[in-house]
Amino acid sequence: MTIAITDVVLRDAHQSLFATRLRLDDMLPIAAALDDVGYGSLECWGGATFDACIRFLGEDPWVRLRELKKAMPKTPLQMLLRGQNLLGYRHYADDVVERFVERAVKNGMDVFRVFDAMNDPRNMKAALQAVRSHGAHAQGTLSYTTSPAHTQQTWLDLTEQLLETGVDSIAIKDMSGILTPMAAYELVSEIKKRFEVRLHLHCHATTGMAEMALLKAIEAGVDGVDTAISSMSATYGHPATEALVATLAGTEHDTGLDILKLENIAAYFREVRKKYHAFEGQLKGYDSRILVAQVPGGMLTNLESQLKQQNAADKLDQVLAEIPRVREDLGFIPLVTPTSQIVGTQAVLNVLTGERYKTIAKETAGILKGEYGHTPVPVNAALQARVLEGGAPVTCRPADLLKPELAELEADVKRQAQEKGIQLAGNAIDDVLTVALFPQIGLKFLENRHNPAAFEPVPQAEAAQPVAKAEKPAASGIYTVEVEGKAFVVKVSDGGDISQLTAATPSSAPVQAAAPAGAGTPVTA
Repeated sequence: MTIAITDVVLRDAHQSLFATRLRLDDMLPIAAALDDVGYGSLECWGGATFDACIRFLGEDPWVRLRELKKAMPKTPLQMLLRGQNLLGYRHYADDVVERFVERAVKNGMDVFRVFDAMNDPRNMKAALQAVRSHGAHAQGTLSYTTSPAHTQQTWLDLTEQLLETGVDSIAIKDMSGILTPMAAYELVSEIKKRFEVRLHLHCHATTGMAEMALLKAIEAGVDGVDTAISSMSATYGHPATEALVATLAGTEHDTGLDILKLENIAAYFREVRKKYHAFEGQLKGYDSRILVAQVPGGMLTNLESQLKQQNAADKLDQVLAEIPRVREDLGFIPLVTPTSQIVGTQAVLNVLTGERYKTIAKETAGILKGEYGHTPVPVNAALQARVLEGGAPVTCRPADLLKPELAELEADVKRQAQEKGIQLAGNAIDDVLTVALFPQIGLKFLENRHNPAAFEPVPQAEAAQPVAKAEKPAASGIYTVEVEGKAFVVKVSDGGDISQLTAATPSSAPVQAAAPAGAGTPVTA
């Protein structure tokens, strides 16, 4: 069986390696070559890219999608969607979810990988149904994690629930790189044995197990895998595309991809990546701390930065030890956006305040109250009682508590645009959705859409350091030099060799300014 390859170079690769900063201008020159490879799909949108476009780059994410589709018409384009959260950080009403998916399809999106940070299928249902209703490919997701609460049956049950909702395929999303090769083999084998469904595997390379996990999953019958072109792979990122293509060449799982075409793409990104060096993380190899704390690579760098800002970099090991404890208190939730940030922030608070839960973050309280959905097991009862203050937890699908909000959002954005003199896009609904997902940042983007100075400057390749010019050898002659307050007369031959060294006498010629090392001052007669 041929293995389908999804290359994540235009989305998750740069999100993992250099903070989602890759610009459209650096994508388009290689787009035709990417389109010619024959990938199963190209991930190029969603995740943090929408946020980064409007917050840092001054790019319209909708325009980016249209331009990429125009440049790569043959290859299915893929995105990562956070279920009811879409690409934001809260739950949105169903009418917003439905319209967002519709506009994404209209602008060129083909494949939607839909996940929920809680692995609550109720939070994926509206998005998955919207995707299918608009004729795109709906991929439900198992956000892989391990804990005493997670067994093989956990994943089989979730797979069954997603199939009942209606999906075209299932993805196993190993965002931390903790899926061991044998666990990958067993999980894929069990799912393929019990269900007739197309199965895809996504792994991060951070712990060093990803390549082995992909290979064992392929042996077990997985249909497709995620990789990244070699010059944009490894460390916090993903296994290299070329390595897997070469590994499978000539076997029953041959990908059919041309290694020479891939090398051409790798060479391009090898140069482009140099421009983004300022955003690169510190990891050079693998990070075994993730195997212990189950912390995604990106979360680890964020923690390091957060602690440095608090002058508490020495507390990192304590925070890493606290994260599993907080995660247990919150019902062993997976660590993926936004739950990874929530757990990490609470762990930092617990360590820096010197008392566990002296301060409970608003988002932590939200999980305890059930506002994010079902947790794998019940949360800490004492903490839940503390934040509920006599109230009742949310037990229904959280979005069921939200009234339709699109009409009000649309009216509000148009009102603000008129007041501020903002020219909305031809399809104003795209701008409305941008502001709906990111109210403050989105509006600021619309105000400055044509003002590059309001955003980060375009990165430049690191300037090559000039090669130091070799000093000319000292000219031959007789010099007086001062060393530790004592004067010496030296005779220097052609080529700079000292052929004579004598202490200067009071009757010698007067010593001029002290000479720097390697040179001297000619004696004047």
